[in-house]
This record gives sequence, C-alpha cells and structure tokens, in this order.
Amino acid sequence: MSTSISSLSLATLSTANTAAAAGAAARPQPAANAGGDTVQLTESQQVVQLYNQGQRVTQIASSLNLTEAAVNSYLNLSATG
Repeated sequence: MSTSISSLSLATLSTANTAAAAGAAARPQPAANAGGDTVQLTESQQVVQLYNQGQRVTQIASSLNLTEAAVNSYLNLSATG
C-alpha cells in the first residue's frame, strides 16, 4: 500500500497554513478578563479598600487625586484621624 501526495497539494496546504497564521496574528486577542469578572469600584469604595490595605490618608489622597478632607469624609474620620 503506497500513498503519494502531489506537490500541488503540499503547496496549497502550505499557503493555507501561512494565511491562517497571518490571520491569527492580525486578529486582536480578547482581554484575559473578558469573562465579565471585572468590578468597577466607586471612589468611596476605592478609598475604603486602600485604607483597609494599610495605606495612609495622605497616600490615598495622592493616588486617587483627592483632597485629604475628601478621603477623611469617605472614611468618616475627623481631620486629626
């Protein structure tokens, strides 16, 4: 039993593989988190989360472009807290 492959078939296969690879490279890949498990936090939730992680009021204010008074307000802290 013998099997032969013509050169035309090999050339066609090679061209098809090259086109498929080029198409895959040009196609944008979906984001890793495309499953819908990303959560948008409100500004106040971000403040509370950062505070619970141990950041100081001044650090939180700086990273979120807020005033220290705004951060203290979100945390229900007095200005001396």
